[in-house]
Amino acid sequence: MIVIVDYGMGNLGSIFNMLRRVGCKNMEISSDAEKILTSEKLILPGVGNFAQAMINLNKLDLIPALHHKVIKEEVPIMGICLGMQLLFNRSEEGNCRGLGWVQGHVAKFESKKSSSNFKIPHMGWNKINVKKNDPVTKNLRKESKFYFVHSYHVICRNRKDVLMTTNYMYDFHSGIASNNIYGFQFHPEKSHKYGYQIFKNFMNI
Repeated sequence: MIVIVDYGMGNLGSIFNMLRRVGCKNMEISSDAEKILTSEKLILPGVGNFAQAMINLNKLDLIPALHHKVIKEEVPIMGICLGMQLLFNRSEEGNCRGLGWVQGHVAKFESKKSSSNFKIPHMGWNKINVKKNDPVTKNLRKESKFYFVHSYHVICRNRKDVLMTTNYMYDFHSGIASNNIYGFQFHPEKSHKYGYQIFKNFMNI
């Protein structure tokens, strides 16, 4: 079963519908730690503030169950947008600690490099550059574009964790793969056929 983690911040319905489109028959949206402990895969969505997201996860007492599944049992997890950022050690947004499962931190786009051509937040469609082979990128077309909405981005400490980069003012890490842990800064659930392929691949991992 795939559990979409509900901690009050995410596009839950869009993700659920995309999973249904790719043929997933067994998925559930849940904020119940016991349900998370029965999962075979996890999706951690997220839209909004990093610090508030960590507060919500703590209030719901979901972090121990998530840690057990992801680190001890090594079930696959996909973090989306803010959900990807939460996988890292810390964020400049609120100077807050994250889950710490992927080494690195979350930084704001450098405003000094911004111009009339580059607004913050980074919003809209943009290309990705796949940096390594991975089952989650199988059959992904070279011209693939994905939908982004964000002002912060991750910086991986270990280059081997970088799955994708995207250029906006400069190259940033837009996708990560670290063993069973996946993360995407873009919204695959809003990215039509390209996002469909990501979800299909994740379902088959």
